[in-house]
Amino acid sequence: MNNRSRVLLASLLLLLLFRMTAYSATQPDSTSLKIGQMLMIGFRGFSVADAPEIRADIRERQIGGVVLFDYDVPSHSTSRNISSPEQLARLTMELQELSQIPLLIAIDQEGGKVSRLKPARGFPSSVSAEHLGALNNPDSTRAATRQCAKTLKAMHIGMNLSPVADLNVNPDNPVIGKLGRSFSSDPAVVTGNISIICSLFRDEGIIPALKHFPGHGSSTTDTHRDFTDITASWSEKELEPYHALIAAGYHDPIMTAHVFNGKLDPLYPATLSKAILDGVLRTRLGFDGVIVSDDLQMKAIADHYGLETAIRLAIEAGVDLLLFGNNTSYDPAIASKAAAIMHSLLQKKLITEERIDRSYRRIMDLKERYLFKCK
Repeated sequence: MNNRSRVLLASLLLLLLFRMTAYSATQPDSTSLKIGQMLMIGFRGFSVADAPEIRADIRERQIGGVVLFDYDVPSHSTSRNISSPEQLARLTMELQELSQIPLLIAIDQEGGKVSRLKPARGFPSSVSAEHLGALNNPDSTRAATRQCAKTLKAMHIGMNLSPVADLNVNPDNPVIGKLGRSFSSDPAVVTGNISIICSLFRDEGIIPALKHFPGHGSSTTDTHRDFTDITASWSEKELEPYHALIAAGYHDPIMTAHVFNGKLDPLYPATLSKAILDGVLRTRLGFDGVIVSDDLQMKAIADHYGLETAIRLAIEAGVDLLLFGNNTSYDPAIASKAAAIMHSLLQKKLITEERIDRSYRRIMDLKERYLFKCK
C-alpha cells in the first residue's frame, strides 16, 4: 500500500468514526432507552403539532407509550385528543411515525359509560360489561368485542386498557359497580366473558389489559379522588378470574389498583406493594407479563407519596410500565421528571440496572408479539 492509499484509508476511517460518534450523540444511551420504554404518558392535543411536549417525549426520551382521552379533567374541557374518527386516525399515525420503536397507543374503551370513543363524535355505540355479563351470551360478547376491536384497529390504537376483571362485590361502588364496569359478582361469568374478549382482541392485533389487580370491586371510594381501603371488604374470591386466566395462558398486561388491602400488605397500596405484585401476582399466580400501573397521578397515590417515592416503590414492587395519564393533574414535563428520577434512583443504587432490564425485556416482548410487524 503506497502513502497515498494509506492517507485515503486513514481519512475514510476518520470520517466513519466521526459519523458514528455524531450518530451516537443523537441517540439515547441504552439505560435511557430502557427507562423511556417504561413510561406511558397522556397529553393534550388533537395533532402532533398541538403537542410539542409529547413529540419530544417520543423522539428524545423514547417513551414506550401514550394514553388517549376524550375529556380533559383538569380544564373541564372536551378539548383533549379525540374529536372525530378522521382526526383520531391522523393523530395516531403521526404519533407512531415519530417513534423508532413501535409505540403502545392505549385507550380506555370498556364500553358503556367508560368509553373514550363516543357516538357523539362519530364512533359506534357500545354496551357495558354489566350488560354483557347479565346476558352472559357468548355471541353477544363476541359481537360487541368485534365491533370494538375493529374500531380500535381502524384508529391505529393497539392497546385497550380493558377488560375489567373486578367482581361486582359492591353494586354501590362509585367507580366500578355504579358505572356498570363489572361483568358480574360471579367469578365464572367474569372469566368466561374476559376469555372471549381477549381472544378476539388478539385476533385483531389489539393488546388487552386486565384491571384492576388485586380487585377493586368491593371498594366504597374512588382511587381517583382519595385513599381507598378495601381491607374489610376484599376477599380471595376476587383473585379467581386472574388465577383462571393466567393458568389458561394469559400473558398480556395486567393493570394494578391503587387500593390499600391490609390483608395482603399492611403498608402499601397494591400499585406500590411488592407483597401484592411480586408475591401474589408473579409468584403465587405465576404471571410474568407486563404489569402496568394505574395512573400514578391519581390522588390515592399523589396525595400520599412524593413522585420519587411513588416511582421507587412501584418499580420495587414489580411495575413494568409506569402510567402518567396527565388527566387528574396536568404536567407537560412529567415524562422528563419521571425519567430523571429513575436515573437518579439508579445512581443512588436504590434500584438496579437488572431490575430495569427485566421490565424492558417484558415490554419489548409484548411489542414484538403485537407491534413490530406493523411498524
